[in-house]
Amino acid sequence: MRQLRGQERVITANRQTSWAFADAFVAEDEALHWARDRAREAGLRPVSPGTGAALRLLAATTDAKAVAEIGTGTGVSGLYLLHGMRPDGVLTTVDPEPERQQFAREAFRAAGYAANRARFIPGRALDVLPRLADGAYDLVFCDGDRLESLDCLAESLRLLRPGGLVCFEGVFADGRTIDSAAQPAEVLRLRELLRAVRESQELMSTLLPVGDGLLCAVRRG
Repeated sequence: MRQLRGQERVITANRQTSWAFADAFVAEDEALHWARDRAREAGLRPVSPGTGAALRLLAATTDAKAVAEIGTGTGVSGLYLLHGMRPDGVLTTVDPEPERQQFAREAFRAAGYAANRARFIPGRALDVLPRLADGAYDLVFCDGDRLESLDCLAESLRLLRPGGLVCFEGVFADGRTIDSAAQPAEVLRLRELLRAVRESQELMSTLLPVGDGLLCAVRRG
């Protein structure tokens, strides 16, 4: 990486301060704090408050009634999605680790959500997603195995109604996505994902600089 000089350093510092402020701007309740603590204990990296707030806003903007989540974790992202969804909305969340889903179930209950607001499906995303209904979802949030990103994109397009949203978390990969040095397969797959979404005639996309990068795209009607 080249060394930054003068005004470049100022701009970079300002951006980092602004991103930190954006995360600090979001107020989190006790249920979210509890879910974050469980994630930390499990060695997981949940979505940042800024990313969570963006997901909440997107769910509210689409008036989401049906949301599919790939990667339950301990429920941090799920809580944000539920906060933005319609009162009668149902979150379908998939994760290969049932123990983590139990933490999420407890977090949702602590936040006051009835049991029927979330459907927990244990299993690998690419085993579960083909069983979900075509065109039945308003939003699909992907925070799973990066090596499966392109396959998850294809499944998401099948699941989404026209005008629905697909979002991918972590596409910056801690800066490695744009680093010219040799990168592991998961980063190369993220680059392929970004290219596929940007070039797709079926999608209208943007890349939000929140958390570790949130790639969002609307399925055109």
